[in-house]
Amino acid sequence: MNLKHILETAIVLFEQVLMFLILARVIVSWLPLRRDGGIVRFILVLTEPILAPIRNIVKKSPLGSPGMMLDFSPIIAWLLINLLTRLVLSLVRQM
Repeated sequence: MNLKHILETAIVLFEQVLMFLILARVIVSWLPLRRDGGIVRFILVLTEPILAPIRNIVKKSPLGSPGMMLDFSPIIAWLLINLLTRLVLSLVRQM
């Protein structure tokens, strides 16, 4: 295995972990679970730095009306992570 292949694999694995954590956060948000301990807290701590800035931008946009009940930040995060992964992979493949 060469370095480029290892780097590509690491990037894809990192993307998959982030996507899984965001999906887990969405599922956790639907369940009546305590947020202050254990695995739920772990998921919240890892995903909040990704979702909070997106949520703030959405609130300032026309999508973010005051009474909005749906949080679009996980969907937008998935799209951005996918876009960034593709960009980074294309840069690595050009090395």
